[in-house]
Amino acid sequence: MVTLNQLLESRDRRQERQRQLIAAYPGKALVVLTVVAPGTEKRTPASLTVAQAATQAIEQATKGHILLSEQLDLPTGYEGWYLIEQSPAEVKKMACAIEEEHPLGRLMDIDVIGPDGVPLSRQDAGYQQRRCLICGRPARVCMRERTHTVDELLAAINQAVSRYGAND
Repeated sequence: MVTLNQLLESRDRRQERQRQLIAAYPGKALVVLTVVAPGTEKRTPASLTVAQAATQAIEQATKGHILLSEQLDLPTGYEGWYLIEQSPAEVKKMACAIEEEHPLGRLMDIDVIGPDGVPLSRQDAGYQQRRCLICGRPARVCMRERTHTVDELLAAINQAVSRYGAND
């Protein structure tokens, strides 16, 4: 079980790491991969399956352009860090394509950070905002309104991972 303070500290560490990498590798695309994991348990068999699938998809899509690849299996959740020798706009389109087309893509959060330290939006890449895992409405609306319980979300995630494992 992860506490709110641990999650906030983890987010702060990610932001500091982003600043460091952007300063060290100016102009390169920085990709930060995390896994959608509602609730207080962030490291589960399902989240690790999603992380592995996301890592493979990113590495395959950017083959030959990766300057740095770092994976962290933390109690606060999986993190993947990539510096890609392509434009951030190109990489964001690739990231959105993975999130849209991969069987587990909806469970992957692939952020592309621009040289100014600001994440590129899905809209920047020509994609619509993310949809809810359960009802298909905009995910932010369901999150804000707490439309679905954590148990409902976890059941949807586990079902998607089970389907993926059955087809793998």
